[in-house]
Amino acid sequence: MARRFLTPALAAALAPFLVTVPVSAQPVAEASLTATECQIGAYRGPDGDFVALARSGGNPNAGLRYLFRDGRRGATGDVDAPVRCQGDTVRIGDAAGTKAAGTWARIAFRETPTTFDSAGSRLSGMLIEPPGSDPRRPLVVMVHGSERSSPIGGIYGYAMAAQGLAVFVYDKRGTGASEGEYTQNFELLANDAAAALKQARAMTPDRTGRTGFFGGSQGGWVAPLAATLTPADFVAVGFGLVASPIEEDREQMVAEVRAAGLGQEAEALVNRLSQATARLLLTNFSEGYDEIDSARALLANQPWVARIHGEHSGAMLRMSNDELRRIGRARFDNLELIWDYDAVSALRRLRTPLLWVLAGEDQEAPIETTRSALLGLRAEGRPVDLYLFPGTDHGMIEFTAGPDGSRRYTRITDGYLKLLGDWMKSEARGAYGRAEHLTAQ
Repeated sequence: MARRFLTPALAAALAPFLVTVPVSAQPVAEASLTATECQIGAYRGPDGDFVALARSGGNPNAGLRYLFRDGRRGATGDVDAPVRCQGDTVRIGDAAGTKAAGTWARIAFRETPTTFDSAGSRLSGMLIEPPGSDPRRPLVVMVHGSERSSPIGGIYGYAMAAQGLAVFVYDKRGTGASEGEYTQNFELLANDAAAALKQARAMTPDRTGRTGFFGGSQGGWVAPLAATLTPADFVAVGFGLVASPIEEDREQMVAEVRAAGLGQEAEALVNRLSQATARLLLTNFSEGYDEIDSARALLANQPWVARIHGEHSGAMLRMSNDELRRIGRARFDNLELIWDYDAVSALRRLRTPLLWVLAGEDQEAPIETTRSALLGLRAEGRPVDLYLFPGTDHGMIEFTAGPDGSRRYTRITDGYLKLLGDWMKSEARGAYGRAEHLTAQ
Protein backbone atom coordinates (compact mmCIF):
# COMPACT_ATOMS: atom_id res chain seq x y z
CA MET A 1 0.00 0.00 0.00
CA ALA A 2 2.91 2.37 0.61
CA ARG A 3 4.75 1.77 -2.64
CA ARG A 4 2.10 -0.81 -3.44
CA PHE A 5 3.53 -3.83 -5.14
CA LEU A 6 0.25 -5.75 -5.47
CA THR A 7 0.28 -9.46 -6.09
CA PRO A 8 -0.78 -10.24 -9.67
CA ALA A 9 -4.00 -11.86 -8.47
CA LEU A 10 -4.99 -8.90 -6.31
CA ALA A 11 -4.00 -6.38 -8.98
CA ALA A 12 -6.34 -8.16 -11.38
CA ALA A 13 -9.05 -8.19 -8.75
CA LEU A 14 -8.80 -4.42 -8.35
CA ALA A 15 -9.15 -3.91 -12.11
CA PRO A 16 -12.77 -2.63 -11.93
CA PHE A 17 -11.53 0.52 -10.23
CA LEU A 18 -8.63 1.23 -12.59
CA VAL A 19 -9.10 2.55 -16.10
CA THR A 20 -5.83 1.27 -17.51
CA VAL A 21 -5.51 -2.16 -15.89
CA PRO A 22 -5.75 -4.90 -18.55
CA VAL A 23 -8.84 -7.07 -18.49
CA SER A 24 -8.13 -10.67 -17.60
CA ALA A 25 -8.37 -13.02 -20.55
CA GLN A 26 -11.99 -14.02 -20.99
CA PRO A 27 -13.93 -15.79 -23.73
CA VAL A 28 -15.27 -13.05 -26.01
CA ALA A 29 -18.97 -12.92 -26.83
CA GLU A 30 -20.56 -11.78 -30.07
CA ALA A 31 -19.24 -8.60 -31.70
CA SER A 32 -22.48 -6.80 -30.79
CA LEU A 33 -21.31 -6.77 -27.18
CA THR A 34 -18.01 -4.98 -27.76
CA ALA A 35 -17.07 -1.57 -26.42
CA THR A 36 -18.04 0.15 -29.70
CA GLU A 37 -21.74 -0.14 -28.76
CA CYS A 38 -21.31 0.66 -25.07
CA GLN A 39 -21.09 4.06 -23.43
CA ILE A 40 -19.23 4.62 -20.21
CA GLY A 41 -21.22 5.99 -17.28
CA ALA A 42 -23.96 4.49 -15.13
CA TYR A 43 -27.38 3.01 -15.85
CA ARG A 44 -30.30 2.88 -13.44
CA GLY A 45 -32.97 0.22 -13.03
CA PRO A 46 -36.62 0.78 -12.11
CA ASP A 47 -35.95 -0.15 -8.46
CA GLY A 48 -33.07 2.32 -8.09
CA ASP A 49 -30.32 -0.25 -8.60
CA PHE A 50 -27.48 0.72 -10.93
CA VAL A 51 -24.61 -0.63 -12.95
CA ALA A 52 -21.52 1.46 -13.75
CA LEU A 53 -19.50 0.96 -16.93
CA ALA A 54 -15.94 2.15 -17.53
CA ARG A 55 -13.08 1.62 -19.92
CA SER A 56 -10.32 -0.89 -19.34
CA GLY A 57 -7.09 -1.68 -21.11
CA GLY A 58 -6.12 -4.93 -22.74
CA ASN A 59 -8.28 -6.80 -25.22
CA PRO A 60 -10.62 -4.29 -26.95
CA ASN A 61 -13.08 -7.07 -27.71
CA ALA A 62 -13.63 -7.61 -24.00
CA GLY A 63 -15.77 -4.46 -23.92
CA LEU A 64 -16.20 -2.31 -20.83
CA ARG A 65 -15.87 -3.18 -17.19
CA TYR A 66 -19.17 -3.29 -15.32
CA LEU A 67 -19.87 -2.96 -11.59
CA PHE A 68 -23.27 -3.37 -9.97
CA ARG A 69 -24.19 -1.62 -6.73
CA ASP A 70 -24.00 -4.97 -4.93
CA GLY A 71 -20.41 -5.51 -6.09
CA ARG A 72 -20.84 -8.00 -8.94
CA ARG A 73 -18.37 -7.15 -11.68
CA GLY A 74 -16.91 -8.31 -14.94
CA ALA A 75 -16.62 -7.27 -18.58
CA THR A 76 -19.43 -6.69 -21.06
CA GLY A 77 -17.65 -8.95 -23.54
CA ASP A 78 -17.71 -11.99 -21.25
CA VAL A 79 -19.93 -14.72 -22.66
CA ASP A 80 -21.93 -14.89 -19.44
CA ALA A 81 -22.12 -11.14 -18.83
CA PRO A 82 -25.55 -10.07 -17.51
CA VAL A 83 -25.07 -6.65 -19.14
CA ARG A 84 -25.88 -6.18 -22.83
CA CYS A 85 -25.18 -2.77 -24.34
CA GLN A 86 -27.86 -1.03 -26.40
CA GLY A 87 -26.66 2.51 -27.06
CA ASP A 88 -28.09 4.73 -24.32
CA THR A 89 -29.54 1.76 -22.47
CA VAL A 90 -28.31 -1.59 -21.23
CA ARG A 91 -30.22 -4.84 -21.11
CA ILE A 92 -29.89 -6.59 -17.76
CA GLY A 93 -30.48 -10.30 -18.14
CA ASP A 94 -31.75 -12.82 -15.65
CA ALA A 95 -28.16 -13.87 -14.95
CA ALA A 96 -27.78 -10.60 -13.07
CA GLY A 97 -29.63 -12.12 -10.16
CA THR A 98 -31.80 -9.05 -9.75
CA LYS A 99 -35.55 -8.50 -9.72
CA ALA A 100 -34.99 -5.44 -11.91
CA ALA A 101 -33.97 -7.39 -15.00
CA GLY A 102 -34.88 -5.50 -18.12
CA THR A 103 -33.77 -2.34 -19.90
CA TRP A 104 -31.97 0.24 -17.76
CA ALA A 105 -31.52 3.85 -18.92
CA ARG A 106 -28.24 5.72 -18.90
CA ILE A 107 -28.03 8.37 -16.17
CA ALA A 108 -27.55 11.79 -17.74
CA PHE A 109 -24.56 12.96 -15.73
CA ARG A 110 -23.14 16.41 -16.34
CA GLU A 111 -19.36 15.94 -16.75
CA THR A 112 -17.25 19.11 -16.67
CA PRO A 113 -13.49 18.96 -17.28
CA THR A 114 -11.27 21.45 -15.50
CA THR A 115 -7.72 22.24 -14.42
CA PHE A 116 -6.44 23.71 -11.17
CA ASP A 117 -3.13 24.67 -9.60
CA SER A 118 -1.44 23.05 -6.62
CA ALA A 119 2.11 23.60 -5.40
CA GLY A 120 3.34 24.86 -8.75
CA SER A 121 1.73 22.15 -10.88
CA ARG A 122 -1.34 22.23 -13.10
CA LEU A 123 -3.62 19.28 -12.35
CA SER A 124 -6.44 17.91 -14.50
CA GLY A 125 -9.84 17.01 -13.08
CA MET A 126 -13.44 16.17 -13.89
CA LEU A 127 -16.64 17.09 -12.04
CA ILE A 128 -19.46 14.52 -12.35
CA GLU A 129 -22.92 15.72 -11.32
CA PRO A 130 -26.17 13.73 -11.28
CA PRO A 131 -29.16 15.14 -13.17
CA GLY A 132 -31.16 17.98 -11.66
CA SER A 133 -30.19 20.54 -9.08
CA ASP A 134 -30.15 19.99 -5.33
CA PRO A 135 -28.40 22.52 -3.07
CA ARG A 136 -28.14 19.79 -0.39
CA ARG A 137 -26.34 17.30 -2.67
CA PRO A 138 -23.06 16.12 -1.09
CA LEU A 139 -19.84 16.70 -3.01
CA VAL A 140 -16.98 14.22 -2.64
CA VAL A 141 -13.40 14.46 -3.89
CA MET A 142 -11.98 11.03 -4.70
CA VAL A 143 -8.42 10.80 -3.33
CA HIS A 144 -6.02 8.40 -5.00
CA GLY A 145 -4.40 5.25 -3.83
CA SER A 146 -0.88 4.56 -5.05
CA GLU A 147 -1.94 3.71 -8.61
CA ARG A 148 -0.66 5.69 -11.59
CA SER A 149 -3.80 5.25 -13.69
CA SER A 150 -6.28 8.06 -14.31
CA PRO A 151 -9.54 7.98 -12.36
CA ILE A 152 -11.20 10.18 -14.97
CA GLY A 153 -13.69 7.93 -16.74
CA GLY A 154 -13.17 5.30 -14.03
CA ILE A 155 -15.85 3.09 -12.59
CA TYR A 156 -15.65 4.23 -8.97
CA GLY A 157 -16.56 7.85 -9.76
CA TYR A 158 -19.62 6.77 -11.72
CA ALA A 159 -20.66 4.35 -8.98
CA MET A 160 -20.62 7.18 -6.44
CA ALA A 161 -22.41 9.64 -8.74
CA ALA A 162 -25.11 7.03 -9.41
CA GLN A 163 -25.98 7.25 -5.72
CA GLY A 164 -26.78 10.96 -5.91
CA LEU A 165 -23.38 12.44 -5.09
CA ALA A 166 -21.49 15.12 -6.97
CA VAL A 167 -18.07 13.59 -7.57
CA PHE A 168 -14.75 15.26 -8.37
CA VAL A 169 -11.97 13.07 -9.75
CA TYR A 170 -8.54 14.23 -10.82
CA ASP A 171 -5.26 12.88 -12.13
CA LYS A 172 -2.69 12.85 -9.36
CA ARG A 173 0.47 14.79 -10.09
CA GLY A 174 2.72 13.14 -12.63
CA THR A 175 -0.05 10.92 -14.01
CA GLY A 176 -2.66 11.26 -16.76
CA ALA A 177 -2.96 14.88 -17.93
CA SER A 178 -1.58 16.39 -14.70
CA GLU A 179 1.78 18.09 -14.46
CA GLY A 180 4.43 17.49 -11.82
CA GLU A 181 6.42 14.48 -10.70
CA TYR A 182 4.72 11.34 -9.44
CA THR A 183 5.17 11.08 -5.70
CA GLN A 184 3.86 9.28 -2.65
CA ASN A 185 4.62 12.13 -0.28
CA PHE A 186 1.47 12.35 1.83
CA GLU A 187 1.90 16.04 2.64
CA LEU A 188 2.17 17.07 -1.02
CA LEU A 189 -0.67 14.76 -2.08
CA ALA A 190 -2.86 16.15 0.71
CA ASN A 191 -2.15 19.66 -0.55
CA ASP A 192 -3.29 18.55 -4.02
CA ALA A 193 -6.47 17.00 -2.61
CA ALA A 194 -7.28 20.18 -0.67
CA ALA A 195 -6.80 22.20 -3.86
CA ALA A 196 -9.10 19.78 -5.68
CA LEU A 197 -11.86 20.33 -3.12
CA LYS A 198 -11.45 24.09 -3.41
CA GLN A 199 -11.79 23.82 -7.19
CA ALA A 200 -14.84 21.55 -6.94
CA ARG A 201 -16.53 23.97 -4.57
CA ALA A 202 -15.85 26.88 -6.93
CA MET A 203 -17.52 24.92 -9.75
CA THR A 204 -20.66 24.21 -7.70
CA PRO A 205 -21.32 27.39 -5.67
CA ASP A 206 -25.08 26.83 -5.30
CA ARG A 207 -25.45 23.17 -6.23
CA THR A 208 -23.99 21.23 -3.32
CA GLY A 209 -24.27 20.95 0.44
CA ARG A 210 -21.85 18.84 2.50
CA THR A 211 -18.38 18.48 1.02
CA GLY A 212 -15.62 16.04 1.84
CA PHE A 213 -13.14 13.38 0.79
CA PHE A 214 -13.05 9.67 0.06
CA GLY A 215 -9.71 7.89 0.07
CA GLY A 216 -9.04 4.25 -0.72
CA SER A 217 -5.89 2.33 0.26
CA GLN A 218 -3.02 4.87 0.34
CA GLY A 219 -5.70 7.56 0.13
CA GLY A 220 -6.46 6.64 3.73
CA TRP A 221 -3.27 8.45 4.70
CA VAL A 222 -3.92 11.41 2.39
CA ALA A 223 -7.66 12.16 2.71
CA PRO A 224 -7.72 12.85 6.49
CA LEU A 225 -4.61 14.99 6.15
CA ALA A 226 -6.26 16.98 3.34
CA ALA A 227 -9.25 17.65 5.61
CA THR A 228 -6.91 19.36 8.09
CA LEU A 229 -5.83 21.79 5.34
CA THR A 230 -9.26 22.93 4.12
CA PRO A 231 -12.77 22.96 5.59
CA ALA A 232 -14.50 19.61 5.03
CA ASP A 233 -17.70 18.11 6.38
CA PHE A 234 -16.71 14.45 6.16
CA VAL A 235 -13.91 12.02 5.39
CA ALA A 236 -14.50 8.42 4.29
CA VAL A 237 -11.75 5.81 3.97
CA GLY A 238 -11.82 2.33 2.51
CA PHE A 239 -9.18 -0.34 3.31
CA GLY A 240 -6.63 2.22 4.54
CA LEU A 241 -4.17 2.13 7.43
CA VAL A 242 -3.72 4.01 10.67
CA ALA A 243 -0.07 2.98 10.76
CA SER A 244 3.17 4.12 9.18
CA PRO A 245 4.61 2.52 6.03
CA ILE A 246 7.23 0.90 8.26
CA GLU A 247 4.51 -0.53 10.50
CA GLU A 248 2.63 -1.71 7.40
CA ASP A 249 5.67 -3.70 6.28
CA ARG A 250 6.12 -5.26 9.72
CA GLU A 251 2.44 -6.18 10.00
CA GLN A 252 2.46 -7.79 6.58
CA MET A 253 5.37 -10.01 7.61
CA VAL A 254 3.71 -10.91 10.91
CA ALA A 255 0.54 -11.78 9.00
CA GLU A 256 2.57 -14.00 6.65
CA VAL A 257 4.11 -15.79 9.64
CA ARG A 258 0.72 -16.32 11.27
CA ALA A 259 -0.88 -17.52 8.05
CA ALA A 260 1.83 -20.16 7.84
CA GLY A 261 1.34 -21.15 11.50
CA LEU A 262 5.00 -20.52 12.35
CA GLY A 263 4.66 -19.36 15.94
CA GLN A 264 5.98 -16.60 18.19
CA GLU A 265 9.67 -17.29 17.58
CA ALA A 266 9.19 -16.59 13.88
CA GLU A 267 7.24 -13.44 14.71
CA ALA A 268 10.14 -12.22 16.85
CA LEU A 269 12.56 -12.82 13.99
CA VAL A 270 10.56 -10.85 11.44
CA ASN A 271 10.10 -8.05 13.97
CA ARG A 272 13.89 -7.93 14.27
CA LEU A 273 14.19 -7.79 10.49
CA SER A 274 11.69 -4.93 10.40
CA GLN A 275 13.74 -2.95 12.92
CA ALA A 276 16.85 -3.38 10.75
CA THR A 277 15.21 -2.35 7.49
CA ALA A 278 13.50 0.59 9.24
CA ARG A 279 16.87 1.94 10.30
CA LEU A 280 18.14 1.70 6.72
CA LEU A 281 15.14 3.65 5.46
CA LEU A 282 15.18 6.29 8.17
CA THR A 283 18.90 7.01 7.72
CA ASN A 284 18.85 7.14 3.90
CA PHE A 285 20.69 3.80 3.83
CA SER A 286 23.64 5.12 5.82
CA GLU A 287 23.01 2.97 8.94
CA GLY A 288 21.50 -0.39 9.76
CA TYR A 289 23.88 -2.78 8.00
CA ASP A 290 25.08 -4.52 11.17
CA GLU A 291 21.47 -5.00 12.19
CA ILE A 292 20.41 -6.50 8.87
CA ASP A 293 23.48 -8.77 8.88
CA SER A 294 22.39 -10.03 12.29
CA ALA A 295 18.84 -10.60 11.02
CA ARG A 296 20.19 -12.48 7.98
CA ALA A 297 22.25 -14.75 10.22
CA LEU A 298 19.26 -15.59 12.40
CA LEU A 299 16.98 -16.20 9.41
CA ALA A 300 19.48 -18.02 7.18
CA ASN A 301 18.59 -21.54 8.30
CA GLN A 302 14.87 -21.01 8.69
CA PRO A 303 13.07 -23.19 6.11
CA TRP A 304 10.20 -20.70 5.88
CA VAL A 305 12.17 -17.54 5.17
CA ALA A 306 11.45 -17.59 1.42
CA ARG A 307 7.76 -17.15 2.25
CA ILE A 308 8.36 -13.80 3.99
CA HIS A 309 8.02 -10.67 1.89
CA GLY A 310 6.31 -7.79 3.65
CA GLU A 311 6.16 -4.53 1.73
CA HIS A 312 9.93 -4.14 1.34
CA SER A 313 11.83 -6.04 4.05
CA GLY A 314 11.83 -9.38 2.27
CA ALA A 315 13.44 -7.87 -0.81
CA MET A 316 16.03 -6.03 1.32
CA LEU A 317 16.84 -9.24 3.18
CA ARG A 318 17.68 -10.95 -0.10
CA MET A 319 19.99 -8.17 -1.34
CA SER A 320 23.64 -7.89 -0.31
CA ASN A 321 24.86 -4.94 1.71
CA ASP A 322 26.88 -3.79 -1.29
CA GLU A 323 23.67 -3.73 -3.37
CA LEU A 324 21.77 -1.90 -0.65
CA ARG A 325 24.49 0.75 -0.39
CA ARG A 326 24.63 1.14 -4.17
CA ILE A 327 20.97 1.01 -5.23
CA GLY A 328 18.88 0.58 -2.08
CA ARG A 329 17.79 4.19 -1.84
CA ALA A 330 17.01 4.39 -5.57
CA ARG A 331 14.93 1.22 -5.41
CA PHE A 332 13.08 1.62 -2.13
CA ASP A 333 13.15 5.30 -1.23
CA ASN A 334 12.59 7.18 -4.48
CA LEU A 335 8.97 8.28 -3.97
CA GLU A 336 9.35 10.54 -0.92
CA LEU A 337 7.35 8.35 1.43
CA ILE A 338 7.18 9.52 5.03
CA TRP A 339 8.30 6.19 6.43
CA ASP A 340 7.50 6.93 10.08
CA TYR A 341 4.32 8.89 9.34
CA ASP A 342 2.24 9.44 12.49
CA ALA A 343 -1.25 8.62 11.23
CA VAL A 344 -2.84 8.77 14.70
CA SER A 345 -1.57 12.30 15.22
CA ALA A 346 -3.08 13.37 11.89
CA LEU A 347 -6.44 11.88 12.85
CA ARG A 348 -6.36 13.67 16.19
CA ARG A 349 -6.08 16.96 14.28
CA LEU A 350 -9.14 16.04 12.24
CA ARG A 351 -12.34 17.76 13.34
CA THR A 352 -14.77 16.20 10.87
CA PRO A 353 -16.82 12.97 11.04
CA LEU A 354 -14.80 10.00 9.81
CA LEU A 355 -16.00 6.74 8.23
CA TRP A 356 -13.43 3.95 8.07
CA VAL A 357 -14.18 0.62 6.37
CA LEU A 358 -11.88 -2.34 6.99
CA ALA A 359 -11.36 -5.45 4.87
CA GLY A 360 -11.44 -8.25 7.42
CA GLU A 361 -8.68 -10.39 5.86
CA ASP A 362 -6.61 -7.68 4.19
CA GLN A 363 -3.22 -9.08 3.20
CA GLU A 364 -1.91 -5.79 1.80
CA ALA A 365 -2.97 -3.62 4.75
CA PRO A 366 -3.36 -5.83 7.87
CA ILE A 367 -6.00 -4.32 10.11
CA GLU A 368 -5.08 -5.06 13.73
CA THR A 369 -3.21 -1.83 14.54
CA THR A 370 -5.67 0.23 12.50
CA ARG A 371 -8.75 -1.23 14.18
CA SER A 372 -7.26 -0.70 17.64
CA ALA A 373 -6.26 2.90 16.88
CA LEU A 374 -9.67 3.81 15.48
CA LEU A 375 -11.56 2.25 18.37
CA GLY A 376 -9.26 4.16 20.71
CA LEU A 377 -10.09 7.42 18.95
CA ARG A 378 -13.78 6.56 19.14
CA ALA A 379 -13.44 5.89 22.88
CA GLU A 380 -11.97 9.38 23.24
CA GLY A 381 -15.24 10.75 21.91
CA ARG A 382 -14.11 11.47 18.36
CA PRO A 383 -16.72 11.07 15.58
CA VAL A 384 -15.45 7.80 14.09
CA ASP A 385 -17.74 5.30 12.35
CA LEU A 386 -15.94 1.99 11.91
CA TYR A 387 -17.19 -0.92 9.79
CA LEU A 388 -15.58 -4.25 8.97
CA PHE A 389 -16.53 -6.58 6.12
CA PRO A 390 -15.45 -10.13 7.03
CA GLY A 391 -14.00 -12.43 4.39
CA THR A 392 -12.63 -9.60 2.23
CA ASP A 393 -9.17 -8.65 1.04
CA HIS A 394 -7.74 -5.28 -0.01
CA GLY A 395 -10.26 -3.40 -2.12
CA MET A 396 -13.18 -4.99 -0.22
CA ILE A 397 -12.90 -7.96 -2.56
CA GLU A 398 -14.34 -11.34 -1.65
CA PHE A 399 -12.33 -14.47 -2.43
CA THR A 400 -12.19 -18.22 -2.24
CA ALA A 401 -9.08 -19.86 -0.80
CA GLY A 402 -7.28 -22.79 -2.37
CA PRO A 403 -5.65 -25.69 -0.47
CA ASP A 404 -2.31 -23.86 -0.63
CA GLY A 405 -3.77 -20.65 0.78
CA SER A 406 -3.87 -18.87 -2.57
CA ARG A 407 -6.86 -16.63 -3.17
CA ARG A 408 -9.17 -16.43 -6.16
CA TYR A 409 -10.86 -13.04 -6.14
CA THR A 410 -14.50 -12.82 -7.10
CA ARG A 411 -16.45 -9.61 -6.42
CA ILE A 412 -16.63 -6.43 -4.39
CA THR A 413 -18.50 -7.34 -1.24
CA ASP A 414 -22.21 -6.55 -1.20
CA GLY A 415 -23.07 -3.47 0.86
CA TYR A 416 -19.74 -1.66 0.57
CA LEU A 417 -20.64 0.79 -2.20
CA LYS A 418 -24.05 1.47 -0.69
CA LEU A 419 -22.52 2.11 2.74
CA LEU A 420 -20.17 4.71 1.28
CA GLY A 421 -22.95 6.48 -0.59
CA ASP A 422 -25.42 6.44 2.29
CA TRP A 423 -22.87 7.61 4.85
CA MET A 424 -21.76 10.56 2.72
CA LYS A 425 -25.43 11.53 2.39
CA SER A 426 -25.92 11.20 6.18
CA GLU A 427 -28.34 8.33 5.54
CA ALA A 428 -26.38 5.33 6.83
CA ARG A 429 -28.60 3.01 8.81
CA GLY A 430 -29.43 -0.66 9.03
CA ALA A 431 -27.48 -3.56 7.55
CA TYR A 432 -24.94 -3.38 4.72
CA GLY A 433 -24.33 -6.87 3.45
CA ARG A 434 -22.25 -8.75 6.02
CA ALA A 435 -20.70 -5.58 7.48
CA GLU A 436 -20.03 -5.41 11.21
CA HIS A 437 -20.43 -1.98 12.80
CA LEU A 438 -17.63 -1.86 15.37
CA THR A 439 -18.40 0.24 18.42
CA ALA A 440 -16.15 -0.97 21.25
CA GLN A 441 -12.67 -2.38 21.81
